[in-house]
Amino acid sequence: MTATIAVIAVAILHLVFLILEMFLWSKPLGRRIFGLNREFAEQTASLAANQGLYNGFLAAGLVWGLVSRQPGNDITVFFLACIIVAGIYGAMTVKTSILWVQALPGAVALLLVLTSG
Repeated sequence: MTATIAVIAVAILHLVFLILEMFLWSKPLGRRIFGLNREFAEQTASLAANQGLYNGFLAAGLVWGLVSRQPGNDITVFFLACIIVAGIYGAMTVKTSILWVQALPGAVALLLVLTSG
């Protein structure tokens, strides 16, 4: 049960990323959250929307893993591993806080999935 809740929380987190990156990137809230000025946000909006779409795919993969009830949770494990790798890469190339906001929740959920009976 705890593992399922953690996976749902990570999926919701990635849906929030989708909304922020696809729809709010150049809006005042999005600019404030990401620390962007108007000009940069407008210039990079299509890149952010693409990034948001990928976050939506990650959330969809987690939901797919939860509803498939596949033995061993292979689908969920795969998508959580993708989230962890993306979070580590983002922390190395963009902003260190991505490690804590994306990779850490993914790692906690993965640990719970792998240790659940």
